[in-house]
Amino acid sequence: MDSFYHSTRSLLEPVTSKQAILAGIAPDGGLYVSDGVLASPLDLEPLWAGDYLSRARRVLGHLLPDFTEQEVAGCVRRAYGGTFDDPAVTPVTPVGDDWLLELFHGPTSAFKDVALQMLPQLMGQARAGDGRDVMIVCATSGDTGKAALAGFADVEGCGVCVFYPDGKVSDVQHLQMATQAGANVAVYAVRGNFDDAQGEVKRIFADRDLAVRLAGEGVFLSSANSINVGRLVPQVVYYLDAYAQLLGRGAVAMGDEVDFYVPTGNFGDVLAGYYAKRLGLPVGRLHVCSNANDVLCDFLATGTYDRRRPFHKTISPSMDILVSSNLERLLYFASDGDCELVASLMADLAEKGAYTVPAPVMDAIRSTFSGGRADDAMCRETIRRTWEGDGVLLDPHTAVAKSVLDAGEPQGRQRVVLATASPYKFPAEVLAALGEDVAGLDGFAAMDRLAALTGTEPPAPLSALRDRAVRFTEVVDRDAMGAAVERAAGAVFRAGA
Repeated sequence: MDSFYHSTRSLLEPVTSKQAILAGIAPDGGLYVSDGVLASPLDLEPLWAGDYLSRARRVLGHLLPDFTEQEVAGCVRRAYGGTFDDPAVTPVTPVGDDWLLELFHGPTSAFKDVALQMLPQLMGQARAGDGRDVMIVCATSGDTGKAALAGFADVEGCGVCVFYPDGKVSDVQHLQMATQAGANVAVYAVRGNFDDAQGEVKRIFADRDLAVRLAGEGVFLSSANSINVGRLVPQVVYYLDAYAQLLGRGAVAMGDEVDFYVPTGNFGDVLAGYYAKRLGLPVGRLHVCSNANDVLCDFLATGTYDRRRPFHKTISPSMDILVSSNLERLLYFASDGDCELVASLMADLAEKGAYTVPAPVMDAIRSTFSGGRADDAMCRETIRRTWEGDGVLLDPHTAVAKSVLDAGEPQGRQRVVLATASPYKFPAEVLAALGEDVAGLDGFAAMDRLAALTGTEPPAPLSALRDRAVRFTEVVDRDAMGAAVERAAGAVFRAGA
């Protein structure tokens, strides 16, 4: 089996999974993929009798083949042993006749924790003996940043620099980042939207002069965004784990297909479901659920990806994205590994703002993926209806996916909505959806009122924010982000020298 990773845009310069994780992004700007690890199905039978940690060991061992069994076991134990507030890690719970896959039981109350508790462990193993320090740089639409900060805070040999769009994350998301503890962390607001920040981070990774200057200090850059394969592969685990839970409940029999509804922005979460399907999981449809920034829905309908459209600020800010980076990996696999095509499409996106995919490739994509859209009004109605009818409280991102599910026709398969965040990360929006007046409420007042209204409790990590002092207030322009990274690296590593 070819266990090496290479760029989506070239077969040259193959690397091990450890090297891919350390690099984050390929030298040509492509994303790392491996043909071999998805070429043959994983033996799933041993997974069904285990628990989340045992499933994680088997899946990660398969997808990251140059990690030893002992290395993987240690990473899994440190990432998931006692760090989540539910022993199941990602429990499946009923909502009406369907299911929620609850991904928000980690230390930052969002699904990014599943991957970003693991990535620092994988990176620590990958850099063992390397001798260099690593500066993690990521753009965030709200949740990745805090999860990266929490995962990498005070990790030896690592610094973390996070950029988020100024004024375009929730009050709670902002406080989670701005109050982050740790001697090795830096947080900056960026004037612009998430795509501006993400585009500049990609440019920073391609800046050879910056790389040379940092190398002179014994530092290299890596990513905590889902462009990093070490962020993506841990997410595959919870699809398989969800199926195991449904088997255990008697909701499915072995081999029954399951449909997944995924709130989608950067395409990493739903792509993990595609990886699970490639490994042999009986996946029926993967529903790509978008808010008003519905570039992915239009792509699935037309075959043309066009980011030249208005950017909408919505109540589901982590999905307010017009450039879905992980789609590049799907284009590679759906085109049977046509690197030349992928490179051409990505060049068109960069130069023209749009590209059109050949019909056979779109046919391959549509054989698994469907698109659905829900605007803010639909999300609010879904939050209200789900609470009143089922006694289940949804955050605005999960409500996008539940709205798409509710609007569709059942296909005789079990349906699972990926619940990507605690509703208490967006308490004002949830309160408003329940008919409450939220004028003048800050995040904590909204939390308190939501708890009183529903008889539920905010997760401890969110409640604790009210006692923490804000550390990071700097706002930068997009063209100043590179200098901010270099400044942060100097502060972290020269201070620790």
